[in-house]
Amino acid sequence: MSIRLTTSTPRRAVGVVVYDTPAMNDHPAPPSLATPYRSHTCGQLRPVDVGVTARLAGWVHRRRDHGQLIFLDLRDRHGLTQVVIDATESPEAHERASLVRNEFVVMVEGTVAKRMAGKENLDLPTGEIELRATSVEILSEAKTPPFYINEPDAPVDEALRLKYRYLDIRREPMQRRLLLRSRLVRAIHEVHQDHGFIEVETPDLIKSTPEGARDFIVPSRLQPGTVYALPQSPQQLKQLLMVAGIDRYYQIARCFRDEDMRGDRQPEFTQLDLEMSFVDEATVMAFVETMAIEVSRSTVPDRPILQVPFPRFTYDEAIERYGTDKPDLRFGMELVDIRSALVDVADHPMSTGFAVFDTALAEGLSVKAIVAPGLAGASRREIDELVETARRFGARGLVHVAVDEDGVRSPIGKFVGDRRLKIIATEAGAGPGDLVLIVADTAAITADVLGRLRVHLGERLGLTDPDVLAYCWVHRFPMYQWDDEHRRWDATHNPFSGVLPEDLALLDTASGDLAVRSPGDPAGRARAMQYDLALNGWELGGGSVRIHRRDLLERSFALQGQSVDGMRGKFGAVLDAFEYGAPPHGGIALGIDRWAMILSRQTNIREVTAFPKTQSGTDLMLDAPSAPDPGQYAELGLRYVGLSEREVGPGSR
Repeated sequence: MSIRLTTSTPRRAVGVVVYDTPAMNDHPAPPSLATPYRSHTCGQLRPVDVGVTARLAGWVHRRRDHGQLIFLDLRDRHGLTQVVIDATESPEAHERASLVRNEFVVMVEGTVAKRMAGKENLDLPTGEIELRATSVEILSEAKTPPFYINEPDAPVDEALRLKYRYLDIRREPMQRRLLLRSRLVRAIHEVHQDHGFIEVETPDLIKSTPEGARDFIVPSRLQPGTVYALPQSPQQLKQLLMVAGIDRYYQIARCFRDEDMRGDRQPEFTQLDLEMSFVDEATVMAFVETMAIEVSRSTVPDRPILQVPFPRFTYDEAIERYGTDKPDLRFGMELVDIRSALVDVADHPMSTGFAVFDTALAEGLSVKAIVAPGLAGASRREIDELVETARRFGARGLVHVAVDEDGVRSPIGKFVGDRRLKIIATEAGAGPGDLVLIVADTAAITADVLGRLRVHLGERLGLTDPDVLAYCWVHRFPMYQWDDEHRRWDATHNPFSGVLPEDLALLDTASGDLAVRSPGDPAGRARAMQYDLALNGWELGGGSVRIHRRDLLERSFALQGQSVDGMRGKFGAVLDAFEYGAPPHGGIALGIDRWAMILSRQTNIREVTAFPKTQSGTDLMLDAPSAPDPGQYAELGLRYVGLSEREVGPGSR
């Protein structure tokens, strides 16, 4: 028997039931969701609807054939409703339902009935009712999917999920995350509109300018030999909007960066971009904090914010205490300087007897520790794993001291003695049952290794409450970092960031000539009016109060190795605009993908992106990137000459 597909015009929809009392108004779909194919969504019907004639349309989530009775679980993005087709009541509908399989798209019509006592499914909002179908029409057939749609927890290879992303999105986890992302963006719009911001769209074809990553370039057909760049961010454009008098701008902006992929990075991404005029650092941070609180409470009202107002750390404080500029505040385990414990002993005050510590003290290196709660009883294998992890993070070794009820023990005890071990444990803040982990190296390596080890142990020991949202600010970043290869100062954030007023005089070189730069320049001590917002150990975004004077911007560009012609070529529009009256201004950009990822308890932005790329930048579903048609190169006056072996590199496509 062949399956008849519906091709005729759908019948008139059954009218939407309207409820008058507030108690009954919590579930009806808005009238706009009723169509000729449905009167209600698959998540809408409730016991109050018993006796109502309804029409539903959706995908067959699961089919159960009990002979005379066929049960269809019908699904759309709003929910799932059980449909019952009884051969004695509706033989034609039963015959049609016998042809249905999972993921067929069907339209059913019937009467809402209460489920039999004991057969309710209280896990579903619609679990107390069922639709007794009198009509079943197949709107579309479906092949057997390459993975189970109706088993959300079934493991599926990610490459398969990405190849059939349109099927993966049908699954409940992906739909839930995309709906959360939609709520997030909606809340962002509402808060900005309520605070006097104007939404302005900026172009996606712009001039290529240095922003810290490679540009994606687009050759111009109308002007052969020239290219556009896809924006890494709307940085210059939003500053020009401030010069234009927009005062408060925001945009959900699409951005593009040709860089290596990782869990929180894609070649194309979305960010909340905003800029404000006549502001200082505190003004921008205050608004962004208010906005983040309102958006979080609107999007995930069940997740508590750890601390309001958000804690604030200078960059130096964050590195000193947490080893990172994006600290996870959901647990303690702060870094502790224990150098005083190594010298404050009456006997042998200048020597610990342990060569690693003695060398560190003599060379002025950093010696810091973290305390892992409850790990004093760790096995030799577990300790070896921690040592290997620390080495993978960049340490040359890892010293441990276990604190028991009876005292302290450590492999270095034979060198430093029990008395000094006890002082180390006390200085680190360890108690019975704790394990002290120590790294001695340069300040940068010690902080980085212990900071990463802290995060590793926080997750391993279950110290990171998955429900809590721990926002914090990190500000007062170094203005520049030295690039020894090019003999210049590179901006640590972006080249437009302003300097703290008290550090303005530091924007100079030791030679007095901005073209003759060295690592000892005063510029290396300058601090920027930059600020990052971190959430649960991730950098959510960063911004700054900008330089708004042409002379000062040119000075900063010169320290960054830009010639006068180079400045004009890359930043001419901004430099010119600043000569026509530029207000003090500042802003920030927050990653929408990353924010949605954290709010949905994921660790990879592919899980909150509808159609992401793989680690190699490939779209498995659309098979992109791909070779262009031969005529496309010719239209642009281009031909492909290939890449050298060095340019291709390992792993390139």
